[in-house]
Amino acid sequence: MSKRNKAIGDKLPDALVPPASENRSIVGDLINFRGMVYAPINEQGVVFLFGKVMEDLNMYVEEIKSGFPDCIARRFVGTGWRRVRLEFEFSSKNFKDHGHDPTACDIVICWSHDWTDCPLEVIELREIIKGLENWSIERPGAGKTDAKESLTAKEWFQKHRVREGIENLFEKMVEQLQSLNEEVFYKVGSSAVSIYCPERVMIYVYPRKAGIRLELFTGNEPLGEVKTLNSEGKPTKWGALTLQNQHDVARVLPWLSESMKRIKDAISRNENTSWMTKIENDVTGAVAKLEKDNGKPLPKRKRNPNHNCKPNGDR
Repeated sequence: MSKRNKAIGDKLPDALVPPASENRSIVGDLINFRGMVYAPINEQGVVFLFGKVMEDLNMYVEEIKSGFPDCIARRFVGTGWRRVRLEFEFSSKNFKDHGHDPTACDIVICWSHDWTDCPLEVIELREIIKGLENWSIERPGAGKTDAKESLTAKEWFQKHRVREGIENLFEKMVEQLQSLNEEVFYKVGSSAVSIYCPERVMIYVYPRKAGIRLELFTGNEPLGEVKTLNSEGKPTKWGALTLQNQHDVARVLPWLSESMKRIKDAISRNENTSWMTKIENDVTGAVAKLEKDNGKPLPKRKRNPNHNCKPNGDR
């Protein structure tokens, strides 16, 4: 054997051979969300991601268990912190596949929602994170503070230099909403104030010098003078309007009340309600609505054995 062939045939030093586990490393899609580089591919990833968005979901954890349900948490509902039982699954249908009892759980936390007739509330993290603030992980000591800016509504309006009296307009609107549902509350963010119904955001409030802009859930159905918002040229389930004085609050209150009813109905059907949702993509919600209206499940489509489709949907 030549020296060249011998060199090719020799084994690499152990230090240069990657461990077998590294060779088999499989990751999800790239998401780069708050230090989590790849999307979850299992239940453990869902638990980790939930920990990163728990505050955004207005929850805190009391107990993590090895048995069912996985987690006991508290969720803020305007009047206080409600006890909720959580089960983590990679996909919502896994809850059913694992034989869990729906009466012993309140919410399924998953990455992918694929169980259209799920009797429980489903929080699909894949969609939730699209509407959340993201930030990169900085090298320690890079000069940036870790503390989040915390502002009151009054400070927020002052920061954005909104005309005097507009803050009172906002407070009046919130007061009217809370008269309809005492569990309504709001959170002040950097660019917007989010009003919750209380399970999800139903209205985003943005500052304008002469008023406030409201972006609210419509379900892509006509709602008074609310103008439908588009994303990438496609209609969404959200619309917008502007308030400039106290008279506007009384005028739009029926529309705000209807918006709250629509988003609660959508939640009960486990529809995706995020701002980013384009109508043509919300297949799960559409199927659930049709099944509810018809009072029975839609017939399952038979798969064509000649249709060559990979499990992940790639042709």
